[in-house]
Amino acid sequence: MIEAPLHARRLSRTLPLAGLITGAELAPGPAISDGDTAGLARPFRERAGSYHHPAGTCAMGPRPDDGAVVDARGAVHGIDGLWVAYASVMPTIPAANTNLITIVIAERIAQGAIHPMTGLRAASHAPP
Repeated sequence: MIEAPLHARRLSRTLPLAGLITGAELAPGPAISDGDTAGLARPFRERAGSYHHPAGTCAMGPRPDDGAVVDARGAVHGIDGLWVAYASVMPTIPAANTNLITIVIAERIAQGAIHPMTGLRAASHAPP
């Protein structure tokens, strides 16, 4: 944890980067010396937190009795005309950014909702 700000400081003091930096260091700040390990760690401890991206919160499966919220096409069990097309239908959180995967999920579910002949949508969830 301490090595990161020290490395950043070393880089910022070398040319040509040193000539491009304007203003004081924001964190840990110019008042904290390179030898002050507690001071270097303080901003990390004060600002550290978890990043949670909701994924896998809406179980997908054929039967709501087994805990499934949506079917394989994203249609919500028991509510006609409602689909979930978001990262919440992912069975696990991927080891990559969820943005592109979420877009693909949404596109596929939307395709089935708009074009029922593709076979992506269950007949029981057809709009009126």
